Amino acid sequence: MNRHRTALSVLLSAGALVAGVLTAATPSIAADTPTSFRPQQTQGFWTAERMRGATPLDVTAVPGAARTAVAGSAAPTAIAPTAASSAVSPMAFPQAGGAWTAGGAVVKTSGRVFFTMGGRTASCSGNSITSANGSTVMTAGHCVKYQGAWHTNWVFVPAYNNGSAPYGQWSATKTFATDQWAASEDMNMDVGLAVVAPLNGQTLSQAVGAQGVLFNGGYNKKMYSFGFPAAAPYDGTKLVYCSGNSGKDFLLTKDHSLGCNMTGGSSGGPWFQDFNEATGLGTQVSVNSFGYTFLPNRMYGPYLGNEAKAAYDKAQAS
Repeated sequence: MNRHRTALSVLLSAGALVAGVLTAATPSIAADTPTSFRPQQTQGFWTAERMRGATPLDVTAVPGAARTAVAGSAAPTAIAPTAASSAVSPMAFPQAGGAWTAGGAVVKTSGRVFFTMGGRTASCSGNSITSANGSTVMTAGHCVKYQGAWHTNWVFVPAYNNGSAPYGQWSATKTFATDQWAASEDMNMDVGLAVVAPLNGQTLSQAVGAQGVLFNGGYNKKMYSFGFPAAAPYDGTKLVYCSGNSGKDFLLTKDHSLGCNMTGGSSGGPWFQDFNEATGLGTQVSVNSFGYTFLPNRMYGPYLGNEAKAAYDKAQAS
């Protein structure tokens, strides 16, 4: 990402992918708007060289366009995590952006997302979440579909390490987005999911664990966000985290807000409340989505409301 902190900084590319204004009409869901996609996969496509060279996706925007507000009054729905981990040393809080060195479950559940879009390779971040099928990844909506087109060759690489995939590459059999993102790429609803195929006889959660999820959990929480930023000054090789007390966007969206300097490629990385540094487990409540150019070092993430819950239910039942 070209360090634009504009709306949808979660996307992959630096200023090359999106420059200036991101526009999206107020959503009206068409009956024939597909909200899921079966990505084409090319066997052996994602070599270490291709992963290192993938463009970090980034989305930018400025105030002025109308957006649909996200309701935050529904009853909370929580899905508990499915793994535990050993104790680790405490990390800095608050943190505006630093390498996560404490270990724990988050090292395995989070990873990089790679795909092709518009004829080129690109990258985001994602996280394994607890689900009925044990094979669900949560990411940003723009990390599965952007500018009207679904991404192909979509894989999730948990615990990515500078071109290596210690737990393998998990190919998506189907990707999902909220109805509102699929129809009009509404920034409030920038949530995507992927169901990945089993690997070596295991589901994703069996292999790396899965974090809990909370829908309609409210605002103004103590938060931790994670991702693999790949645009300068980062290079995509390390799991990076930000932490602090979150707020609420007062401009274009109803998103969460957190002090964070992560750049392009961090899009789709998880936000946790109730995060336990000693175990690396938390409750996911958002994803890295965007930043404003004129408000540097601040990240925004969508509120997981009923719309995100509906997309999650479709994915976990797939």
